[in-house]
Amino acid sequence: MEVKWEHCAGIDLGKKTLAVCLLNGRAKEIRTYGTTTVELLALRDWLKGAGCQAVAMEATGSFWKPVWNVLEDQGMELALANPQRIKAIPGRKSDVRDSEWIADLMRYGLIAPSYVPNRDQRELREMTRYRTSLVGDRAREVNRLEKVLEGANIKLGTVLTDITGKSGIAILRAIAAGVEDPDGLSQLTVGPVKASREQFSRALTGYVNSHQRYMISLILDGIESFNQRIAQLDAEIADRMKAFQPQMDKLKTIPGIADRSAQVVIAEVGPDVSHFATAAHLSSWSGLAPGQNESAGKRKSSRIPPGERHLRSVLVQCAWAAVRSRGTYFSAQFWHLQHHLGKKRAIVAVAHSMITSIYHILQDGTEYQELGPTHFDRLNREAIVRRAIRQLERSGYAVSLTPVAAA
Repeated sequence: MEVKWEHCAGIDLGKKTLAVCLLNGRAKEIRTYGTTTVELLALRDWLKGAGCQAVAMEATGSFWKPVWNVLEDQGMELALANPQRIKAIPGRKSDVRDSEWIADLMRYGLIAPSYVPNRDQRELREMTRYRTSLVGDRAREVNRLEKVLEGANIKLGTVLTDITGKSGIAILRAIAAGVEDPDGLSQLTVGPVKASREQFSRALTGYVNSHQRYMISLILDGIESFNQRIAQLDAEIADRMKAFQPQMDKLKTIPGIADRSAQVVIAEVGPDVSHFATAAHLSSWSGLAPGQNESAGKRKSSRIPPGERHLRSVLVQCAWAAVRSRGTYFSAQFWHLQHHLGKKRAIVAVAHSMITSIYHILQDGTEYQELGPTHFDRLNREAIVRRAIRQLERSGYAVSLTPVAAA
């Protein structure tokens, strides 16, 4: 095999220590370092002094981040490898042997490096992911609140769509403060509500003791804390996204994509998609491309491969929103596929089409071009006619077709 890097290193990462194998021509040197910044700086100086050209490491949890921060911008080629793709032959395993194996693979160019964005984008990505986690944590707090209300025989969720809206918070704060009169509580609603006062009174009649009041107050404080942190993150993310406003405006021309989803796309993919060779590479990286599993001429399971789960989750949500938009290509695509693929696979196919559109929009700087809901009708007109005839024949009709021009 052809040698790609004469002077390279492989690092086996750990929380407290890391093993480093440096290949310098035919010579091999192995050292062990700690993971504190002082020791990592010593590692950097050693690699630079030895003329190291490239360094490879596994994407092990978040342990790779401190090493990457120190070695970044030092003139060395860095490669972050997927652990599943560089597994050594099973047998005697140690940190030193793993570092040697990684270094050997790097020497011959056998490691496909993962996409690692620059520091600014990594920070933006960290904030958007944290916001997603906070939104999920807030939803879990709301679920806990509903369970407490059920235990107190309070059916607030039957008369209010959102129990954490202005009306719900006002009523719940009053209950936590000791107010028990259902009629008085029903007067605390803010703005128009669909339920009548009588329905409110029935829903707010329950068995509330000191335990439920304490739990309601505690959970409401937690929800308010989550709201404040989410609002702070929204403001900071919006401020950082000002530099990418042209790309965001173009992404929002895609049905189903709004501000927050566009922010996640920019944070995960980046405003420049040149690091992905084609749209197919981007869809595969995001985990939305169909899997390929063929053996002996037979195609087996084609489940989607594991990919960038944060981006995939957001795009699937956007796909559901796009499907609910009438008169769009995505809606037509979903209903065209769900008959023989099922709803889950069909929605993944829609998300795949969306990531393909995103690639071309970011690459070419164009806006989304709507194909329309009749796109599939134009592609396969004869199949649509045959399907309509079969449906009429099943209903007991004899069908004969006459072209409009001849009629």
